[in-house]
Amino acid sequence: MPVPVPVPQQRDVPAAETSHGGDLTVLVIEDDPAGSITGPELSAAAGTRVRIRTARNLTEAGRLLTDDVDCILLDLALPVPAGSTGAAPAAAAPATASTTAAPGAEHRPEPAPGRADELAVLTHVLRIAPLHAVLVLTAQDDTELAAEAVRVGAQDYLFRGELDARVLSRAIRYAVERKRADIAQHQLTESGLRAQENARLERGLLPTPLLEGSDLSFAARYRPGRSRALLGGDFYDTVRTPDGTVHAMIGDVCGHGPDEAALGVELRIAWRALTLAGLCGDQLLSTLQQVLEHERQSEEIFATLCTVDIAPDGRRAGLCLAGHPAPLLARHGRPARLLPYEDGGPALGLLPRARWPRRQVELGGEWSLMMYTDGLIEGRVGAGSSQRLGQDGMVAMVNSRLEQGLTGEDLLEAAVAEVRELNGGELTDDVAVLLLGRDPERIRRRGRSASRPGPVSTAPAAAPAASAQRPPLYGP
Repeated sequence: MPVPVPVPQQRDVPAAETSHGGDLTVLVIEDDPAGSITGPELSAAAGTRVRIRTARNLTEAGRLLTDDVDCILLDLALPVPAGSTGAAPAAAAPATASTTAAPGAEHRPEPAPGRADELAVLTHVLRIAPLHAVLVLTAQDDTELAAEAVRVGAQDYLFRGELDARVLSRAIRYAVERKRADIAQHQLTESGLRAQENARLERGLLPTPLLEGSDLSFAARYRPGRSRALLGGDFYDTVRTPDGTVHAMIGDVCGHGPDEAALGVELRIAWRALTLAGLCGDQLLSTLQQVLEHERQSEEIFATLCTVDIAPDGRRAGLCLAGHPAPLLARHGRPARLLPYEDGGPALGLLPRARWPRRQVELGGEWSLMMYTDGLIEGRVGAGSSQRLGQDGMVAMVNSRLEQGLTGEDLLEAAVAEVRELNGGELTDDVAVLLLGRDPERIRRRGRSASRPGPVSTAPAAAPAASAQRPPLYGP
């Protein structure tokens, strides 16, 4: 009856990262009592000691393969116990949590046809010791087998007839460093793939404005406070309902982590669904508060919100504030000013039966309306300063840019850049800014262009840019 080969408990980090004081421990697996490797240790030229531990078979190797082993020197001529061939499934050697999670183990190449039996002992060792460097010993006249062993997963090979202390010590150190580099490269690749996947996911969760058929212009900037993130706790959205009303919203979940970002996405999607279902004002915000109360991780979590609904003629709007900074309105020929905010209600999630009154606002014929989160106004004024920009500073900054003739994307780009410059570096809070505008001259030009006869086209009409593009992220 064949003796089962035990699978040793594997370490959580590569062996190359845990060697002590520069000394290395090598497990030699060969069945020749008078083998090429003798003695308890070798001395390297650089002063590093290489301690030798010898096993005569895989069963004994399983007992000796402890956490202090840095490298395995394996004789490819070693026989494999019955039931432990390299082609056997994982059931032949029960996998531990760390063996299944070993970097690159699931992608290790199979031996070439006709070489599986010759490399069975190697594939078995690689399976039970995926985080250890492995050197193979082979006959000098079998370079093809040695090269195949490296392709399958060994770090290097040595010929039995050419061993001496200097060559062996150098080969062991090289194998350990190469294994560490291989694992680091694999982890870096996996980290990059995860980052790309997360970026695609987060980018897909950013809003696409639904403004098809509207005469209003739209621009937005978004910058999360979390390092290397595309999505933060700030959120916004804009939709046009069938009656021609344009609804816009901007909000801020307290906090900056992934949980807050996820909650912000949930609130944004809920707002869009409720708006398209016909809810508005206090009724909409009361329902959003119920969503927040059910989805938040803690009762201490709250969210501020600002909503506007702009009439189909674009000349007036309804405004609701839930603990959020008031929007900034700039009319043609007049300086920008904050809209009234005295009638606002509390942030969502603070008071169970709160109410949010809707205030009517006259916009006029030509205007720009800027909605923003507090990340834009809470930056410092000067590096090391305790003074914050505040709403008054923001109004002055925007008026200065308007006097320079900036509008739309250029205005938002310049405003966010100046806030960062005043802060003396990156802002720590999320920043979202949304700009809606009405320009009668632009509307007339579009009307004249649409009324001109042109060539008949059978291609489907392209949707307006605002209905098909996500606003760009404003990164560092």
